[in-house]
This record gives sequence, structure tokens and C-alpha cells, in this order.
Amino acid sequence: MKIAVLLGGSSPERLVSIASGKGVISALRELGHDVTAVDPGLGADQIPESELLSQAVGTTPPTQEFLSRLSPRNYIAAVESDIFDGVDLAFIILHGKWGEDGIVQSLLELRGIPYTGSGVMASAIAMDKVMSKKLFRHHGTPTADWYDYHVNSSPRSHVIKEDIARIGYPNVVKPNDQGSSVAITIVGSEAELDIALDEAEKFSEIVLVEKFVTGAELTVGILGDDPLPVIEIRPHGGFYDYHHKYTKGMTDYLVPAPIDKALAMRLQDISLNTFKALGCKGFGRVDFRVGADGIPYCLEVNTIPGMTETSLVPKAAAAAGISFKDLVGRIVELSLHGK
Repeated sequence: MKIAVLLGGSSPERLVSIASGKGVISALRELGHDVTAVDPGLGADQIPESELLSQAVGTTPPTQEFLSRLSPRNYIAAVESDIFDGVDLAFIILHGKWGEDGIVQSLLELRGIPYTGSGVMASAIAMDKVMSKKLFRHHGTPTADWYDYHVNSSPRSHVIKEDIARIGYPNVVKPNDQGSSVAITIVGSEAELDIALDEAEKFSEIVLVEKFVTGAELTVGILGDDPLPVIEIRPHGGFYDYHHKYTKGMTDYLVPAPIDKALAMRLQDISLNTFKALGCKGFGRVDFRVGADGIPYCLEVNTIPGMTETSLVPKAAAAAGISFKDLVGRIVELSLHGK
């Protein structure tokens, strides 16, 4: 089968996507597929694959100055180019904005090319943290209290400090539509708030301020209709930010998580139900913090989780007896059957 692997892109998670794509490309070729690497951030004029895949994940995301050279308009040129002539399937391993939010999915649908993972609407909803939380509440999935505001319509002077004070401290300030913990800050007091809001506003028009849940950080991978074993994430100091995610040795991953069996089953049930409630399919990951009250509070649903050597879904799949190559093959099969 002729498969185009979409990787890179123009989001702050560009280098993580390239690392994920490198592993996916290798696995697909082992499975006997004809594979082409495509970076839609480059448009119709691609660079050699070896040069593209040589870009390594750093301990910090690419600068906004660098990313500004990669116009999202290039995605249109890439998808409508002859690169996709005869392609049977697009394996999307783009992370973050313009890849995980339904944009590239809609372009592929217009071109008539099947793709892996969730569809346009589910991708858009899952990428929108505020909308996701509203749907979590609607479907009975526990999630922490929050406040959100639109940067352009809510002047900082009378926006938020009183409303955020009602949520309390510590809290977590996040851009509404980024991943890999880009521009996320844990805020311990009002004195720290403005700096955190300034950082989040650089990356999104909507800022989410969420009550920080003190407790274990747990995640559940989803493959088709099956939840994978629960993983506990234990960063070495600080929190599970970009640096801890993509620097070897900075985080311990315990799989299966050393938690009560009943809690593990509950997390798996909530994860699958929430994944399906948002309309997601194929593969993904659902993240939680378990509070002191024993309640698992859902943080978000990831529709294109990382597939690097330190990524969580491959670790969970391995614990379930599924090799990386077989995981990639299962994702392809699920997409071909619309699941």
C-alpha cells in the first residue's frame, strides 16, 4: 500500500512530530508498505527525507521566530500537489495546531484521501481544551474547575483576577489549543499570574486557567475499542513539561501503574467512554490526575499522541504485548475499516 506519513508541520510540536514520524516510517516499511515522508509545513517543495528526519527533539520547543517561516498556507499546497497522487492512506503524525485540530484532516477529505485517527469534528473538539471540558461535564467525566477568556475580547485589566481567585491557587495556566505542555505554567499565587498569562497568550487566542489537582498523573492509551494498561507518570522534580517529556531520564513511567485494580479499571472505562463521547476513533490517549479525594479528573484527550521512543502509547502497547511495529500496523488497519 502507498502511504504518505504527514509529519513536522508548523506547530511548536514540530520536532516531536518528526521524531514520531521517524519511528512510524520505519515500522511501515518493515510491514512492506511504500512510504513517503511529507512535511506539509514545507508545501509542495519537500526536502530529502534524510535531511527532514535528522532534525532531533530538543529540550525546548522551536522558537516562534523559526516557526513563523513555516506558513500554515503551505499545507494547502502540499495536499493538492502531485505528492499525494496514488496515495492509498495518509498516516497523520502531526502534533498540535494545524495537524491535530481537524485542519489537515479536512484538506485530505477534500482531496479524497483516507487518513488515520479521528475525523475533522472530533479532532477539532479534542484540540480545544475548553470545549472538551464542557463535553466532559456533559457526559459525566470528572474534570477540574476552570476559567477561560478570549485574549482579544477580554482586556486583562478587568478580566480575571477575581474569577481566578474563585478557582483558587495553585492553578494551571494553559493555551487552549496547544500540546506537549507548551506554555503551560503552574501558578502558586496571584503574584505569579501575569507572567503565566503572558506566556499562554503568545500561543493561543483563548487562555484556560484550571484548578491544579494535586495527586498522581495517570494516562490511558486507546487503540480502537480497547483501553491499554494505565501508566503512571513521575517526573523528576517540577511537573511533566516539555523538558521532562522529551529528555531521557527526566521522568519515570510505571506501567502498569501501581494503583488499585478497581481504580485502573475505572480509569480505563472513563477513558474509552470519554474518547467515544468526543467522537474520536483509531488511537489516542486520555490524561488524568487523581486527586486526594480519589476522583480521577480528566485533563484532556489526545487524538494524535506521540510515537517517539519516550512516548506513552507505545509504552502502554508494549505492556499489553503489542510491539511498536504491530501497533503501527493496527492503526493502519483500524483506519482502513473506519474504526
